[in-house]
Amino acid sequence: MSKLSRIEMLKIFAEQEPENPFNWYALALENQDSDPDNAAIYFNKLLVEHKVYLPTYFHAAAFFHELGDIEKAKVIYEKGIGLAEDQKNEKTLKELKNSYQNFLFENDLD
Repeated sequence: MSKLSRIEMLKIFAEQEPENPFNWYALALENQDSDPDNAAIYFNKLLVEHKVYLPTYFHAAAFFHELGDIEKAKVIYEKGIGLAEDQKNEKTLKELKNSYQNFLFENDLD
């Protein structure tokens, strides 16, 4: 039996448990460098189908910023900050706010 790659294993997990956002999140992270198109698909899936999965927002915003989609990154940061406030997750809220401020500064946005 051949060894499955990490991505192949994650795809199997995602097919078996499509309601579990962690599987899609892990796929997005694994594909960021090797296959950005697939990473975008997985991040978009998370942002639409698993809107309350807070870990998505930090990495998705940074990912789309890296791709040059400044407006999308801005919206993702703002939604993530709102969600972290709603969930009263102070640690993630602080991380998102700090990254968002750096993002605004780097892109000369207000």
